[in-house]
Amino acid sequence: MSVNTNAKLIYMANQIATFFQSQPANEAAQGVATHINKYWESRMRRKLFEHIEHGGEGLNPLVLEAAPNIRKPEAA
Repeated sequence: MSVNTNAKLIYMANQIATFFQSQPANEAAQGVATHINKYWESRMRRKLFEHIEHGGEGLNPLVLEAAPNIRKPEAA
C-alpha cells in the first residue's frame, strides 16, 4: 500500500472516529464500525485491515476499538 493511500485512509478513519467521540462511550466504537461498513467499499476496508495488521500507526484508538465490528473483506 502506498504511503499516500495509507495516509488518506488513516485521515478518513480518524475523522469518523473524531465525530463519534461525541457519542456515548458505549455507542462510539459501534458507530465508527457501522459507518465504515456502510460507506467504505471492500478495497478500502481491506487496506484499513492491512494497516491495522501492521500495527495501526496513526489511527485513533477508537478506530482500533471498532475494528472487530468492521466487516473484513476477503483477500483480493
